[in-house]
Amino acid sequence: MVGRKRKPTHLHIIQGTAQPCRMNKKEPTAPSEAPSSAIELQPRASFWYGVIVGRIQGLGIASSVDSENVMLLAIRLAEVEECDKDISLNGRVLYVREVKTYRGAVVYDKEGKVIETVKPVPNPAVSQRSEALRHCQSLLAEFGLSAATRAKVSRLQDEKPIINSWEALK
Repeated sequence: MVGRKRKPTHLHIIQGTAQPCRMNKKEPTAPSEAPSSAIELQPRASFWYGVIVGRIQGLGIASSVDSENVMLLAIRLAEVEECDKDISLNGRVLYVREVKTYRGAVVYDKEGKVIETVKPVPNPAVSQRSEALRHCQSLLAEFGLSAATRAKVSRLQDEKPIINSWEALK
């Protein structure tokens, strides 16, 4: 499909940009209940899952059909944390010892010792974190949790705040 992704009708209504001529009359509506985790998540991913559910409930856009996307976002945020730990422990560049060879044979110096070189190699965690952050950013935008998308959403004043049921389970 060419062009921008279509916004759901409820986002147009919340933003005040709804036009009847552009509405999809057959658009399915999602139930407004909190997403629930269908699989066992790792502890940090489970923590992020609770945080995300609380935030989308606070915006009034939580739905049970978003469970899988919330899980993906939680898993990716946990991956970012793991990569950050690896980078802070090992650095952005790893130094790998390499034995010098010539046409498949090991090269020795004048004293008969194997010649080794130290080669700087980028830490693979840097590119993994970059990819996870890119994925997180797109998922955050899907839920209206980035600064740009949040600025487009306005919550109705007469709505009562939603209590985070995920926190009640702990």
